[in-house]
Amino acid sequence: MTEIIAIDGPAGSGKSSVSKQVARELGFGYLDTGAAYRALAWAVLEGAFELDTLAHRDLRQEFAYSISTDPDDFWVRVGDTDVTDAIREQRVAEFVSSVARIPEIRTFMKSLTRDLVENSDRAGVVVEGRDITTVVAPDAKIRLLLTASEEVRLKRRSAELDPQVAADVHRQVSQRDQSDSKVVDFMSPAPGVILVDSTELNFTETVAAIRELIERGLAE
Repeated sequence: MTEIIAIDGPAGSGKSSVSKQVARELGFGYLDTGAAYRALAWAVLEGAFELDTLAHRDLRQEFAYSISTDPDDFWVRVGDTDVTDAIREQRVAEFVSSVARIPEIRTFMKSLTRDLVENSDRAGVVVEGRDITTVVAPDAKIRLLLTASEEVRLKRRSAELDPQVAADVHRQVSQRDQSDSKVVDFMSPAPGVILVDSTELNFTETVAAIRELIERGLAE
């Protein structure tokens, strides 16, 4: 059975880059669950679906979504279209919360995530997202909440951006935190979830801390 390593965290916490590196070092698969929400948001923006009808759609049949779980060869597709870069566009980032807040969509995404993990041929998959430890994989052996102060998260997000783009990123992160917090508490660890605060840690130190927790947990 494939082991699920569940990692939650707010926007800008570094969970994607950290999770991918940890998966790479452990030889595990890597699954970015947020990519599915972004891909669906992209599809709505492209006119494939109407936002108001999403809750009533049979997305298993209508949403042709696929994603790589290889941390060294990451891609996202909707049908035959590679949307790996497109789902990172600002318009998608600003719209994705409108999709993610729909309860029926979250239920669908939970099922989709479990299917992707079950189809993995690796011993484990590092699964990261917003409610992985509490909703998608509450029974995972290892559940971690990676966070950092808002100031540090914003600084990391905008470090390599020009001032105007950085200002937009600050606004987006704050808006996503506010919007998503209405659906799921991603700032406080649920019972059994280990809190990892990376405010005072750099990337390498954070990866090492997460990896140590995973290896210790798997050995128990």
